[in-house]
Amino acid sequence: MDKKIMDVLTNPVKCKLFLEIQKCGETTAKHLSEAFSNIPSATLYRYLKRMTNDKVLKIVNQTQIRGAVENTYAVDINLTKHFKEILDSNSGEAYMQAFMQYIIGFAELFQDYCKRDDIDIAKDKSGFSLSPLSLTDEELEMLIGNIRDAIKPYESNTPAEGRKLHSIGVIISPPKMD
Repeated sequence: MDKKIMDVLTNPVKCKLFLEIQKCGETTAKHLSEAFSNIPSATLYRYLKRMTNDKVLKIVNQTQIRGAVENTYAVDINLTKHFKEILDSNSGEAYMQAFMQYIIGFAELFQDYCKRDDIDIAKDKSGFSLSPLSLTDEELEMLIGNIRDAIKPYESNTPAEGRKLHSIGVIISPPKMD
């Protein structure tokens, strides 16, 4: 999978922006700034520019507003197609590359956090766990569905007092061979 796509999916701010643009179909930086008031304007515009340069986003309209140009953004990639290509190729190498990019993205989030002077691991609710489970294919499908259902109500949360941006990743390992 393309490193630029994985960068978007593993960066919590870029991912939020990407998902909001995808949800809206087309939107402006003004809308994104209102939807995510906790993202500094400079960061928002820097990420939009980088994601546009990386061809993850595209500018679909430009409107002149009092001497400035307002861009309207849309998603310029098909994530389903990229994931399908990995599945269709059934390439262990491509799958491992995508997984490593995913892990590196999480490692960068943890590294940035751990470098801060003000960390409080317990208070910040950061963590990780491993739960080896013996499951049939049907039980695994049910578990995956339950996880999706548990997360879904929170996907549309907007920034608010007391809310902090967290990235939650779920990894399902390939089955261990005996």
